[in-house]
Amino acid sequence: MSGSLRRLAGMVSSSTGKIKRARALMEQGKRAEGFKLLTPVAQAGNAEAEFLVARCYLEGNGVPPSAQEGARWLERAATQGYLEAQSMLAALYLRGIPGQAAAGGAQAILQGEASAIAAGRPAAALFGTNEAARPDFDRALTWATRAAEAGSADGQALLAFIMTSGPEALRDHDRAEDLYRRSAAADCPQGKLGFALALLRRNDPASGGEAAANLRGAAAAGLATAQYMLGVMSEQGQGVPVDRAAATELYRQAAERGLRSAQARYGFALTHGLGVKRNMQDGESWLRRAALQGDPDSAALVGDLYSRGGELPPNHTEAAMWYRRAAAVGHKAAARSLGLLHLTGAGVPKDPREAARWFRLSAEAGEEKARYDLANLVMKGEASPEDSVRTSEWFQEAAAAGDLVAAYNFGICLAEGVGVERDDEQAAQWLRRAAEGVVNAQYWYGRMLMQGRGVPMNIEEGRKWVEKAASTGMVDAQVALGEMLVSGRGGARDHLEAEALFRKAATHGHVGAMFALGALFGGGHDIPWDRPQAQHWFRAAAERGHAHAQMMLGRYLARGLAGQQHAEEARFWLEKALAQGLTDVQVDLAALPPPAPVPTGAQDSIKAAMADADTGPRDGAT
Repeated sequence: MSGSLRRLAGMVSSSTGKIKRARALMEQGKRAEGFKLLTPVAQAGNAEAEFLVARCYLEGNGVPPSAQEGARWLERAATQGYLEAQSMLAALYLRGIPGQAAAGGAQAILQGEASAIAAGRPAAALFGTNEAARPDFDRALTWATRAAEAGSADGQALLAFIMTSGPEALRDHDRAEDLYRRSAAADCPQGKLGFALALLRRNDPASGGEAAANLRGAAAAGLATAQYMLGVMSEQGQGVPVDRAAATELYRQAAERGLRSAQARYGFALTHGLGVKRNMQDGESWLRRAALQGDPDSAALVGDLYSRGGELPPNHTEAAMWYRRAAAVGHKAAARSLGLLHLTGAGVPKDPREAARWFRLSAEAGEEKARYDLANLVMKGEASPEDSVRTSEWFQEAAAAGDLVAAYNFGICLAEGVGVERDDEQAAQWLRRAAEGVVNAQYWYGRMLMQGRGVPMNIEEGRKWVEKAASTGMVDAQVALGEMLVSGRGGARDHLEAEALFRKAATHGHVGAMFALGALFGGGHDIPWDRPQAQHWFRAAAERGHAHAQMMLGRYLARGLAGQQHAEEARFWLEKALAQGLTDVQVDLAALPPPAPVPTGAQDSIKAAMADADTGPRDGAT
């Protein structure tokens, strides 16, 4: 052997020895010493050392992390044909390298994907996220092609990824599937995952089993996306038997590797006991993790957990925070839920206008229920004029498309002049159309016929529509029909049937029906007098704020019509009626004897008793 060859062999032997010693030092935890030993070998042009130095920079192994330096050393090794460096460099360019990326991109690589890249699994970086960095598809294509053509399974997976997910001009799904197949056959986990996804894109049930087999191999290698996809297939019985427990276990594995979608599914499974023992606390924790990663559905679910209570104590302030997070990125159900919290003042300030704003956003995102929530605020005058116009436009559009409920609501907008100029004729037409299937429309249309609003007056026909609504159990229609049966308006009189209707409505809390029952039993109708019953119903209505019932109860008590006189209680109820504007009771009050002196100490108990009678919800008079 010549002297020059011996010197070359010595240099190679020396480089190989230094690389081995450097590896050994790093395995012993002496990373900085190992790096120092590698550097001169790499600077001398040894491709393996260049590759290892690149990994040190990517991992922060014995040197401060630097993706740019890592890429520079990879480029040197790749240019010399070092296969692993070519694949790794392609993966880096796909994920984006700081200097090409927005601030924060470097840390996403260094702390997230670079460990997988540097560990010799460059294609694994494809199935993570790094939104901050900008990919360089042209450079990635160059190096992935070189690696793939040299037989690298990782390079084949990377090149296939570019051909399925890169710019449109680079896409070639048929070639990509073939590359994934070859990579998978070489036992590359990323190739198996890519090939499985390609098979699933066919939407062919016959490919399900092969897709599942490839996913199983990728999942066994620890790829979170494969674990998640196999979990979905196990849950749905696609290519594999339905196995809820296996699906949940796969979601758990992927969730622990940080995959947001898996965290969401695993959290949902835990909160519902799907394939695993129900655990609300752990489920909430996993949903929270997914939500903090930006999953709006998970944020909304956490909001639901705290809003509805149950195993977790209700916390409306916490619920509002999570609903707001989800609603801010367009979650329509969360926006509606946040509106409902503002409507009631649960966990947030009570603010109908703020509620209307969230209802509007929810409705504009397609949540039908939010449209009706907003419409209710519009009808109460608690929304902006713009909301009134928008609401009427929504209802008109849906009504024109054949939605009978929308036709009813648009008819009400026209009848009340909400968001549109009042037009009784148009209102009647829309209400008539809606009456074919909407109970409330039957009632409203019947009233318009009886009033001659927008249509020729027809009391008999109007009564028929009200009767139709009453037969379905609509409380207002039952009361209206009961009044017609008492007066004989639009048909026959039937006080017994009227009593039955009023009773049904009264059991549902209709205050006007309670007053009507008192009037029926008070005498002068086609049912036996029963003044104790009359007083009972007058009291029920009076306690709910009905002014005329308060007047009648006062008179009954003042005169002892139901048995005993109670002058002081009579005075209390008559004064209540007077405060509501019924000046006729002044005569009744004047007829009462002067109040008797009350012994000291008894006054407070009387006031308390009277105050108790002054509670309860308020409703309008019939």
